[in-house]
Amino acid sequence: MSESEVLIVGGGTVGLSAAVFLAHHGVRVHLVESAAGPQLHPRATGVGMRTVELLREVGLDRAVNEAAVDMAASTLGKISTETLAAAALPALPVQPAGVGPATQPAFTPAALRGTCPQNRLDAVLLSAARERGARVEYGTELLSFEQDAQGVTARLGDGRTIRSQYLVAADGVRSQVRSALGIASSGPGNLGEVMTNTLFRADLRELTGPHGFVACQITHPQAPGMLVTIDGAKEWVLHTGPDHRPTPDFIRTALGAPDLDVEILSSLPWRVRALVADRFADGRVFLVGDAAHAIPPLGAFGMNTGIADAHNLAWKLAFVLRGQAGPALLDSYAAERRPVAQLAMEQSVLRLADPSLHWERGPQGAEARAKVGAVNAPIVHLGYRYSSAAVIEASPELPSTEDVSLALDGSAGSRMPHAWVADGVSTLDLIASRFTLFTAEGGAGADWIVAAERLGLAAHGVDLPQLPPGGALLVRPDGFVGWRAARGQAQQLPAALAALLSVSTPG
Repeated sequence: MSESEVLIVGGGTVGLSAAVFLAHHGVRVHLVESAAGPQLHPRATGVGMRTVELLREVGLDRAVNEAAVDMAASTLGKISTETLAAAALPALPVQPAGVGPATQPAFTPAALRGTCPQNRLDAVLLSAARERGARVEYGTELLSFEQDAQGVTARLGDGRTIRSQYLVAADGVRSQVRSALGIASSGPGNLGEVMTNTLFRADLRELTGPHGFVACQITHPQAPGMLVTIDGAKEWVLHTGPDHRPTPDFIRTALGAPDLDVEILSSLPWRVRALVADRFADGRVFLVGDAAHAIPPLGAFGMNTGIADAHNLAWKLAFVLRGQAGPALLDSYAAERRPVAQLAMEQSVLRLADPSLHWERGPQGAEARAKVGAVNAPIVHLGYRYSSAAVIEASPELPSTEDVSLALDGSAGSRMPHAWVADGVSTLDLIASRFTLFTAEGGAGADWIVAAERLGLAAHGVDLPQLPPGGALLVRPDGFVGWRAARGQAQQLPAALAALLSVSTPG
């Protein structure tokens, strides 16, 4: 019988992310995936800003940026046309959309030069997981598992038995682990008919010219569908409805290029689903990603929500395994992540009914979203707040559903505000996957710095407008504010830290 601290079931993007984050915290990880190898057919392409922040934390942001499709020259976002040729893209003026001082959002250090298809992201994650010591096995099926007070025993298809202290289920929307636990899901369920996702190779550079786009709605009556950028040149995905099964001729019609050389690489059936598991944990077993929630694709919330699940869970498992936190800390995983998944699911469903809620910018978009209870996409990606025992006096109400900068105000339960504190160094970088105290620079924060040093906590004096006057922000390893402390509360720091870790107050 082999042993690991955490067994991950499922080697998709979220499972690999979990392996990276856990290994980053020094946890011994074993991942098993029933497929013979990594998924080569990308099902998602949009990597959100919060995900890039998490990749930055573990030193992978540059590698993912290099793997991303370079859209710095020009991107049109989402467009609609009868055929791609009819859009006459080469004749359109170029409007650079690269990341720079004028375009880099003020609320995040994250920057990505374009979309990053899931297969490219997975390649980076797989290499990183193994480099950090995680054991990743493909062609390895989980047959069954049992848990007891000390751990989980899993039986594999090749006859091996693995003993671990915890099991993380990242085995997809039809999760075998979730089913075995008898965990039901709630929500609208299946939405619409079965679609087809067709990956094909064709050189479209003569049709696109210097322009890039995230998605192109094709409205041709004989070949309707959604064309999605994969590499921006020769690899593409076409999503079609139940009445159309793409062939090379169908794709040529959609593109408006009857003589184009088209090679279909693979086709996958898929269906829009909107469901959230009723429970995200059962004893020593935790659900992440699609095993915990099925989120419609519009908004790019699904994969990114799953990666954030893995990040939230990883530091908590690591602290409990090292004896630095009490087991009750793990209860905060479901308490924090399930409401976030519920928000993402609901917001995606609203966008399905009216895609302009996602794509529309400016006052008109804000007004339309307000009318139906939709929130701006950055709020869904990183402006949400946690309310759990791992947050002291949480402030769950958002001051804005449109301006994420207002939502990131240093309130307890919100993501720590970003500010550049040195050349290329963000306040988020100073956290470095550990509990960190932020207070004012100079004498105003002296008491806080001393209190933190006594506990062995990292502490930084920064010029940050979101800091409480004379107070401090105690930030968790995942970058969320665990305690917003007022002036004169420095002596309460040990008790606050103990409360966040679900342990007894130091004597």
